Amino acid sequence: MISRSIEGEAIAQLFTRARTPSAWSSTPIEMATLKQLYELAKLGPTSANCQPMRLAFVTTSAAKEQLLLALSRGNVKKAASAPAIAIVAQDRNYLDRLPELYPVGYDARSWFNTSPDAVAGHGERNTMLQAAYLIMAARALGIDCGPMSGFDRDAINKIFFPDQSWDAKLLIGLGFAAEPVREPRKPRLRVEDACRFI
Repeated sequence: MISRSIEGEAIAQLFTRARTPSAWSSTPIEMATLKQLYELAKLGPTSANCQPMRLAFVTTSAAKEQLLLALSRGNVKKAASAPAIAIVAQDRNYLDRLPELYPVGYDARSWFNTSPDAVAGHGERNTMLQAAYLIMAARALGIDCGPMSGFDRDAINKIFFPDQSWDAKLLIGLGFAAEPVREPRKPRLRVEDACRFI
């Protein structure tokens, strides 16, 4: 049997050694690197290749000041020093691109257009799936990540997406840890607690 497993060092960078920093160094992330990050993340699979995730990379001081106003108190300090913050959003109109992204000779939008709730739920699941790809792509590029969900979604949408169909779902601080995370990794559920083999 041919092994397709990646090397142990790569697994460590992506999973076992990777940690979530609370403080960031001042080293910036180049625009070209942020573009490369998206180019990698977009390759992960989504249902019918729907790709509902949209990203706003907050990198300027002015934009960050506006973003900080919409964060919960516990996230302000760690977000303030991050070189970049990705606002992961879902395009509410993501199905409009499906004929382009999933060209199968007929309109595949009919699979999902059963109800507004079905469209929204399908889009949200796949947006969050793409957010996970974004984190793994960042780690692969040597970038540390700090996902955050404590924010005022309506405020962020009003500030950053006033004339767009984008809906903020998650924030991800991006940069390089100011120092190694020294505290022990918090517990994870055992396979016996989290998995069933049927």
